[in-house]
Amino acid sequence: MSAQPSPVVQEDSRVLLTMTGVSKTFPGVKALDKANLTVKSHSVHALMGENGAGKSTLLKCLFGIYAKDEGEILFLDRPVNFKTSKEALENGISMVHQELNLVRQRNVMDNLWLGRYPLKGLFVDHGKMYRDTKAIFDELDINIDPKEKVANLSVSQMQMIEIAKAFSYNAKIVIMDEPTSSLSEKEVEHLFTIIAKLKRRGCGIIYISHKMDEIFKICDEITILRDGKWINTVAVKDSSMEAIVSMMVGRELTQRFPPKTNTPKEVILEVEDLTALNQPSIRNISFNLHKGEILGIAGLVGAKRTDIVETMFGVRERKSGTLKLHGKIMKNRTALEAINNGFALVTEERRSTGIYANLSIEFNSLISNMKSYMTAWGLLSNKKMKSDTQWVIDAMNVKTPSHKTSIGSLSGGNQQKVVIGRWLLTQPEILMLDEPTRGIDVGAKYEIYQLIMQLAQKDKGIIMISSEMPELLGITDRILVMSNGQVAGIVETAKTSQEEILQLAAKYL
Repeated sequence: MSAQPSPVVQEDSRVLLTMTGVSKTFPGVKALDKANLTVKSHSVHALMGENGAGKSTLLKCLFGIYAKDEGEILFLDRPVNFKTSKEALENGISMVHQELNLVRQRNVMDNLWLGRYPLKGLFVDHGKMYRDTKAIFDELDINIDPKEKVANLSVSQMQMIEIAKAFSYNAKIVIMDEPTSSLSEKEVEHLFTIIAKLKRRGCGIIYISHKMDEIFKICDEITILRDGKWINTVAVKDSSMEAIVSMMVGRELTQRFPPKTNTPKEVILEVEDLTALNQPSIRNISFNLHKGEILGIAGLVGAKRTDIVETMFGVRERKSGTLKLHGKIMKNRTALEAINNGFALVTEERRSTGIYANLSIEFNSLISNMKSYMTAWGLLSNKKMKSDTQWVIDAMNVKTPSHKTSIGSLSGGNQQKVVIGRWLLTQPEILMLDEPTRGIDVGAKYEIYQLIMQLAQKDKGIIMISSEMPELLGITDRILVMSNGQVAGIVETAKTSQEEILQLAAKYL
């Protein structure tokens, strides 16, 4: 991304929001312990902390999703205690959630004005709704048809609709929870332009992100939470990346990536001319994967990186091509067949395709490996199930009060750790990870990198899709670059550069 001067809080800024001594307890865990937050107009305020630090809980208390146990919230100089998110929206506080909350079977403008349709007499005024949506999209330079069905859009386009919805409320406070997690570099720059417009309007933006470069590029102040407690609030211009990380994790984090200790050996997986049935998708994808190798997959949003692993895993139907594991052809017509053949896939969209949100950590940890818990009498072994669940919690360092806790109540990063742990229990030969560290803090990322490295040391084959270039360059052995559904090139990580990868990514555009 192009370098920009550090943003400066404008002189006429005023305090819009003050949260003081806010506490919130869930069964078995104190999520917030007298946390504080102060947000000014014309500014972007980063809220940072490890997964489970209480960031989302604090903002849900503000937004009316949770009721705080104690503390005070002042908004525009008056005490508030919103009971619902609708009440918060109507009073000038808007939230762009990390997990997208759109009605996929309705069109774009329906989603934008849901619950507040413009009326003409007793009927919805579709013409006005279209014009108002188009006006907002034009102002924000969003190129999406208001009449398009949401289910037909990409994740990044859905994210833009969420941001446009927040914009449409003329909010004074806009909360953005990991807004760039599914955006390309170009789309991130577009989002930053929108944020600049909101700042000029006099908004205060609360920005949650684990991407340090973003924080230092667009934010004015940073508040750090750790274990539910307020640690510090600092001006970005007076701080450093190292200092922020140290406050977040409570210790020095000297390395961003673990040292490379794996040694790629003989070929374990051969992929030849893999083509998906439904186009547009992948065409003629060929590559080899070695024992103990970490192969990265890079490419721009829309390059069909995810289609590769979904076709290999039997989620997408294969039109042609072969897949050989240890020289033996694998059909992988379904996900179950792929699992039985030693493949595992950690999906990109955690909430929609990765977890059973209302069920326990135990269920979510064990669901892909249930056959191994059957006793000779056809019953499930509670002892082994409990032991394996505890292994996932310990090995992945999951912050949870118990095995029976609903996974949906955990932070996004802790949910991801459970999903990765679940697949490790199946002891796969090939582990495929689609954006495995999306929405995860620096400390937890390092733990996941270590786990990936340990698996590679045990001669597993790892395929990792990532939109974060430093991540690919920091942990992989080779990088396969996708461009418009085709392999644009395969490069050795130690000998390549960010520039070469980006050039290859644009090869077939």
